[in-house]
Amino acid sequence: MFAINILPTKYKSMLFFPNAKINIGLNIIEKRKDGFHNLETVFYPIQLTDSLEFTPSSDSQVKFTSTGFKIDGEQKNNLCLRAYNILKSKFDLPPLNIHLHKTIPLGAGLGGGSADAAFMLKALNEHFGLNITSKEISEYAAQLGSDCAFFVINKPSFAQGRGEILTEISIDIKNYKIIVIKPPLNIGTKEAFENIKPQKSEYPLLNAITCPVNEWKKIIKNDFEKNIFKNHPEIEKIKNQMYENGAVYASMSGSGSAVYGFFEDKSTKIKPQNNQYFYWEGLL
Repeated sequence: MFAINILPTKYKSMLFFPNAKINIGLNIIEKRKDGFHNLETVFYPIQLTDSLEFTPSSDSQVKFTSTGFKIDGEQKNNLCLRAYNILKSKFDLPPLNIHLHKTIPLGAGLGGGSADAAFMLKALNEHFGLNITSKEISEYAAQLGSDCAFFVINKPSFAQGRGEILTEISIDIKNYKIIVIKPPLNIGTKEAFENIKPQKSEYPLLNAITCPVNEWKKIIKNDFEKNIFKNHPEIEKIKNQMYENGAVYASMSGSGSAVYGFFEDKSTKIKPQNNQYFYWEGLL
C-alpha cells in the first residue's frame, strides 16, 4: 500500500509518498540514564501521505523546496536533507532538486517528518543502487529520529526503547474507518514530558492489543493525554466528540495534538469546531 513508486533509472525524476502513522497506546515505562525515556507503543501506518520528489540538479548543490503545510526551522535541518546528507557522506550521490509537498500536518504526533526522512533513505538506496541492507537503512534512520526506523519497516509494530526497538505484530483492524482531527496547535517535546511520572502499565500493551477493539477504551491508554488535556482542553473535546459519534476506540496519537477514532460505520462524518482544524478520514 505504501511502497515507493520507483521509476526506472532512465527517467529523470522520482516520486514517492511517505505515509503517516498513529500510536495505539503509549506507556512511559521509565526514565533512562541518558535523560530519555523508555516507552512501549504500537505504531500503525495509515494512508495519509506527503508527496516527495527528487530530480537531477544542474547545479553543484542540492536544493530543497516545499509546499503545503509550512515547515518551520532552518532548511539545512530538514529531515529530507539530513537523510540525503547521511548517504552523501558515504556514497557518491549527485546533487538533486528535492521537493516536498506536506499534506501530513506538523506537530501532530503522526510522524510525517520521520516518514519523509525514512522514505528518502529508501528511495536513494533503490534509485541509485546503493545496495544498503534494511538493517543498515534502519540504523541510518535511527540517527534522524526515534520513530524514523519504523517507516523503514512500515508495518504494524510494537515499539520499545525510545521507539527504535521494533517487533512486527498482527492487528486485525482493517474493517474500521479512521478519522483524524488536529486543532491548530502543536505540542513540543518539553511540554509533552512535563509532569510525566514513568510507571509500568497495569495492562501490558502487547497483551492488551490482542483484545477485541471494543475493549481497548478500558485498557489501552496514552500517558501523554492526562497533562496535555489539562493544558489544552480542546484536544480532549475532540476525543470526546469521537466517542459521541460512535467511535469504538479513540486516542491522541503520540504526544499530539492529533486525535484519531476508529468507526464501524463507514459513513460517519465529524464536523470540526472550525475550519482551522485539520480533518482527514480513510480506511485502515
